[in-house]
Parts: sequence; structure tokens; C-alpha cells
Amino acid sequence: MKITGFRIGLLSARLRVPFKTALRTVNSVEDVVLELECSDGSTGRGEAPPTAAITGETTDSIIAVLRDHICPRLVGRDVADFQALCEEVQSALVGNSSAKAAADIALWDLYARSCALPVYKLLGGGVPLLVTDLTISVNEPEIMAKDAEYGVKCGYDVLKIKVGVDPGLDLARLKAVRGAAKDAKIRIDANQAWTPRQAVRLLGQMQDAGLDIELVEQPVKARDIEGLRYVTANSPVPVMADESVFTSQDALKLMQERAADLLNIKLMKCGGLTNALRIASAAEVYGVECMMGCMLEAKVSVTAAAHLACAKRIITRIDLDGPALCSEDPVNGGAVFDGREIRLPDAPGLGISGVNNIRYIV
Repeated sequence: MKITGFRIGLLSARLRVPFKTALRTVNSVEDVVLELECSDGSTGRGEAPPTAAITGETTDSIIAVLRDHICPRLVGRDVADFQALCEEVQSALVGNSSAKAAADIALWDLYARSCALPVYKLLGGGVPLLVTDLTISVNEPEIMAKDAEYGVKCGYDVLKIKVGVDPGLDLARLKAVRGAAKDAKIRIDANQAWTPRQAVRLLGQMQDAGLDIELVEQPVKARDIEGLRYVTANSPVPVMADESVFTSQDALKLMQERAADLLNIKLMKCGGLTNALRIASAAEVYGVECMMGCMLEAKVSVTAAAHLACAKRIITRIDLDGPALCSEDPVNGGAVFDGREIRLPDAPGLGISGVNNIRYIV
């Protein structure tokens, strides 16, 4: 079973409402989809969103890396040589983690199909059912309260609240959200927006106000590990590292220095399932719980993330609401999103049979 060719296309799906964080505002999911074609007629699929503010990648760069640097190395190779193929992807060039993730996910899809198993069973098994949170974009307090109320009505009992744009408003934002979602678990994401001392002060004010925050994600700049450690040591709220964690080496450093209480694993940051497994294994050694997160992604790559989350007990929190934020689902098969619940099919690979409305570039 050899890889005979590849196709690269663009997938577009409008969001229900604009997605706003301290780093960017987005109105639609615009992702690159990779299809690896095999001699037995099977297709392995991967996906990568352009998230320049975090990974430095654009749509054009992802396409160029896949077309010119990664996929030519895979064509003609046997899928059974799976481990070597995954390493080939990672060694093709420096950086470009999202492009690598698309290729790595497609390889896992193909290999699991060749074994006639869903990916999560290859990864160790588990219960193919997850419960995700729902992200509330940063806005004026009254808008965020309405969005939180909508989320609760849709059955979500965990809300991830974006903060950090105009930190002076963050306490008012959280009070408004808590008023609209009195019984929901609330976690917040500052997307690097605060200084260390500002973070400790704001988090203290939030807890003093009785807002009962479960955790704060990436309160300071990604490279400010000393600042992150300061917040972790002084915050009344557990601290999760996100943009500070791209590689397993990043994860090890944070855990060894006790710079974070929790880690957020994202396939687009680390380069796919292969490296995500390494981060999860390191976290298991240190006993540090992880969240499985995503960028603004459609269902191909989020399905892959869900397979990993089902298989690893160290992943105790789920933030895989990308497809739920879209007004349409162009992907046939894969994970089934039913409100807060994500169910995985028992079909081989990722269980995806096709992608609608895709525009092929290569």
C-alpha cells in the first residue's frame, strides 16, 4: 500500500459570530486540507489553519511547504513504513508546525485505515465520547453575557472566556458572564495580554469577587517563562500554558521549572499527533494534566485531536469547539458534534469520507 499522490485544497466555513481574542478577529474558518492518495484507493486527510499570530504560518506558506517540501518526500513510500514517514515530515524543514500537522494527521489516518482501526484505538483505546467547553469571544460585557447565556441554553456547562483586550474591562466582562451563567464552570484565556504583576492582580480581584475561575490560560507573553512562573507561584487561579508550549522540550522545561500548573496541547503548535503524543507522555511522567485544544479549525484536524484526547487519560480538559463555532459543516463523517458532546465513529482512520465545497489548488 503505497502513497501515489496528493491533493491540496482550501476549505471555507463561516463562523456563527466573529471570533475575537486579544490577538485577532476572525469571521470564518479558512483552512488548508491535504489529501494523501494510496494505491489501494484509500485517502488520508489532514488539515491546517493559517494562524500567523501564533505559528507564523499563512495559507500560502502552508500550501508551499506541503507542495514543495513535505509531500514529495512521501510519494512512492509504503504506508507500512509509518514511523519513518512521520519522522520524514518532522525533518523536512524547520518550523512550519501547522503544515507538518496536516501531513502527520493524514499519515495517521492512512495508517489506521490500513490496520482497519479508528485512530483512537491505535493510540491506546478509551471511551469515544468527549465533552467540550464553548469559547466566548472577547467583547463588551453585555455582549459576552448574551453569548454566555446562549451557550448555557445550548447545554454547555463549561465556558472558556476570552479576555485581555482592554484589561481594565476584564473584571466587568467576567462579572457579566458569571451573572448570565451562574452554574457554569468558567475558565479564562488571556492570549498573552497581561504583564505578570497585572495578571496576579486581576486574578486576585476576580476570585475576591466570587467569580470562581477554574483556570487561566496563557496570561503572559509566550517567551516570558520567568513571568509565567511568577504568575503560577502567586496566582489564586491555576495557570495553563498554551502559546508557551510548542514542543515536548517546551513542555519539559515548563514542568521542570514549575512555570505552569497545566498544559494545552494543540496539534497545530506541535506538528501533529506524533509530537502531541510525546508531550502527553512527558506530562504523564510529571503528573501534569493537559487540555486538548485547537485553533480555528474545521472537523478534519479537530477529529484527529479528539481521537488523541479519547486515548490519553492525562488529557482531562477538552477545548475542541472549533466546528461548533461554524455555521456549517463541510466534512462528511468524522467526529459527531452534538452540543457539548463529541462522539467518535468506529470507522477506520479518522472516519472521514470526504470534504464538501473544497477548492483544489494542487
